[in-house]
Amino acid sequence: MGFIETSFKPLIVGIGGTARANSTSECAVREALSIAEKLGAETAFFNGEFISRLPLYSPERSCRSPDEQNYVDTIRRCHGIIVGTPGYHGSLSGPVKNILDWLEDTAKDEHPYLDGRAFGCVVTAHGWQACGTTLVSLRMIAHALRAWPTPFGVTLNATVPLFQKDGSCIDEQTARQLSIVARQVVEFARSRAAGLAAAMHCN
Repeated sequence: MGFIETSFKPLIVGIGGTARANSTSECAVREALSIAEKLGAETAFFNGEFISRLPLYSPERSCRSPDEQNYVDTIRRCHGIIVGTPGYHGSLSGPVKNILDWLEDTAKDEHPYLDGRAFGCVVTAHGWQACGTTLVSLRMIAHALRAWPTPFGVTLNATVPLFQKDGSCIDEQTARQLSIVARQVVEFARSRAAGLAAAMHCN
C-alpha cells in the first residue's frame, strides 16, 4: 500500500464557476485543486468560462465538439472530482447541473458516470441557508452518479471577501475547509487504487 501511496498520481478533475471570471466558486475549486497537486495528484479544471458556453445536454445529438469530447474523456479517466457551484434559489446553478448532465454520455461504459470515485462538494452563496440546501442537492446528484460524496462538504458564505482578485485565498477557515475536501478526495482515490491493486494480486 505504501508503494501505491507514494507513486500513484490520481487524476482529480475540478468543475466550478460562473460566467463571471474568478467567481468565488471558481476560485474555491482552483484552490482545492492546488492543494490536491501538493498532495501529489494530477489535476484538470473545467472553469466557469467552459461551463457557461457548454450547450444544453441533448442525448439525441450524437456529434460532439472536441471540447465536449475532451471533457467527457477526462471524466472517464479521472479518479476523483471536486465540484463547486453557487447556490441559486436554494439549489445549484443551471450551468453546473448541465455539465454534470453531460456525464450521461458515459451511461453505457463499463464503469458509468462516476462509479466508485470520490466527489468533493463545494458550495458558495450569499447566505447560509442557500449553502445548506445546495450542498444537499449536490450530494444527491453525486449519489445518482454512483460517486462517493466526501464526508466533508465545503460551504462558503460569499457575503465577505474570501479571495484576492488574483484568486488567492485570504480567509484561513476557507483555506482549511478546501484543504480537507481536497485531501479526502485524493486519499479516497489512493485507497481505492490500493484496494483494486490488492484484489488483482490475489486473483
